[in-house]
Amino acid sequence: MNDALVICEGLRKRFAAEGPAALDGVTVTIGAGRVTGLVGPDGAGKTTLLRLFAGLLAPTEGSLSTCGFDPVREAGALREEIGYMPQRFGLYEDLSVLENLVLYADLRGVVGRARTDTFERLLAFTDLARFIERRAGALSGGMKQKLGLACAMLRSPRLLLLDEPSVGVDPISRRELWRMVYALIEQGVGVVWSTAYLDEAENCAEVLVLNEGRVLYQGDPKALTASVAGRVFQLRGAGDRRREMLARALGRPEVIDGVMQGEAIRLVLEAGKRPPTAAELGTTLRLETASVSPRFEDAFVTLLGGQPKRTLKLETRARPNQDGPPPVEAHGLTRRFGSFTAADQVTFTIRRGEIFGLLGPNGAGKSTTFKMMCGLLRPSEGTARVDGLDLYKAPAEGRARLGYMAQKFSLYGDLSVRQNLEFFAGAYGLSGRRRREAIERVSAAFDLEPHRATNAAQLPLGFKQRLALSCAIMHDPPVLFLDEPTSGVDPLTRREFWGFINSVVARGVTVMVTTHFMDEAEYCDRVALVYRGQVIALDTPEGLQARVQSAALPNPTLEDAFIGLIEVHDREKAA
Repeated sequence: MNDALVICEGLRKRFAAEGPAALDGVTVTIGAGRVTGLVGPDGAGKTTLLRLFAGLLAPTEGSLSTCGFDPVREAGALREEIGYMPQRFGLYEDLSVLENLVLYADLRGVVGRARTDTFERLLAFTDLARFIERRAGALSGGMKQKLGLACAMLRSPRLLLLDEPSVGVDPISRRELWRMVYALIEQGVGVVWSTAYLDEAENCAEVLVLNEGRVLYQGDPKALTASVAGRVFQLRGAGDRRREMLARALGRPEVIDGVMQGEAIRLVLEAGKRPPTAAELGTTLRLETASVSPRFEDAFVTLLGGQPKRTLKLETRARPNQDGPPPVEAHGLTRRFGSFTAADQVTFTIRRGEIFGLLGPNGAGKSTTFKMMCGLLRPSEGTARVDGLDLYKAPAEGRARLGYMAQKFSLYGDLSVRQNLEFFAGAYGLSGRRRREAIERVSAAFDLEPHRATNAAQLPLGFKQRLALSCAIMHDPPVLFLDEPTSGVDPLTRREFWGFINSVVARGVTVMVTTHFMDEAEYCDRVALVYRGQVIALDTPEGLQARVQSAALPNPTLEDAFIGLIEVHDREKAA
């Protein structure tokens, strides 16, 4: 095609002569004036491919042309034609928004009147003009990504390479990023967008699905979605036993994939198979089955061979529902930073054995609320109780009743798996036989035994998650706090992780979780929407969706509910 911006044939990349190929025989063409989505599991080769396109890596074999240039021999000329936004925030957090723009303009040779005009255009385009003096490290996740995008666009690129630009960004900010990208498409810019959010793949003109360095699919995402039409079903009527029914369904050979979807169970089946009956799931419940429209994620997981059907072998103390105070309580929680109120009279309770989600835009106050609930931040007013204990009157005893998994991998990368487990067992007060038994139990449950001598920093991302969760639950806490535990993680790894969580909850553990994945919010029993420091809605996922249902929006997604409820709140405040 004559509008091709990237042409590669037989592209291979090895980082070690005897090691596996990070990319193995990739042949693709990327066109101008459209968004090409790049999706695949962790380690599939997405970032390697983008770096080859940008001339940051040299291919081992094959041919590659980017914007008509050889990315290795003509790297200088190529950099005048492309913009590249790396996966991790690559700007200087101690510099202001304006100082970052000035630095990158100097590096890209944008000077004089061109610099003034470019800054004015980009600040208006990204809506960052109000924040030019703010330190980059103090920006919300969404604003950081907008600043990164602005720095990548200083030279008005023909090709824009975005490596997971929306990781950790709330749905409102993600929509704003897409709005900006579509404005570029209208100007003829070609965009390659690598993403962990599969709903974003549906916004692309075409997608590349990578796995183990090979292209499994290139084409229209709608065509891939249509390939599983008639094979996707919802099961309703399982009630409080839906996690148990999901686990049983996933054990059946005809079930390729299964997830929670509010009060329903969503299943993808092999071609020509029917959904399992209640009797086949070992229950007398009256289950209702209905065929539903497929999503891109259904087809993606099917293309990759289905969800890992692993069962958790974790023995935990049974905690059936019982009388007494709720395991998690927030009463009038308020936190002020000077004159700014980050959390304002936040109140909720969480029932035993419940998964409770905290959602909200970046900067809404959910992280502040979460930290107060974990005992990591003292409230200005109000109380936080865990298992009946006030975390600020009995901090040591209260923290012994909870497990905490941080948003970023917070274990010790230079320590082995075994050493991390030993350290956290000691931190939770386990010693002697109890410590040995706890380490053996979680190592077996999460298949960590083959990796015991491996340093944590060298683990694959999925095993890092397993180790972090192991350390959080090894002291058998009744309450578990998870702060965006799957941010940046591919769908298969996220499914495995949530399989672990469902197994723990089935044994009576109470979970509070923050997330930006709207499909993960559907795994929760109830969800609190935090906005401008307040809880503006608290309901089941389906209850939140029902609140924004209308003739114009008959089947709202949870993302529609998220954005719609915030818009309603803003209108009511403005009235």
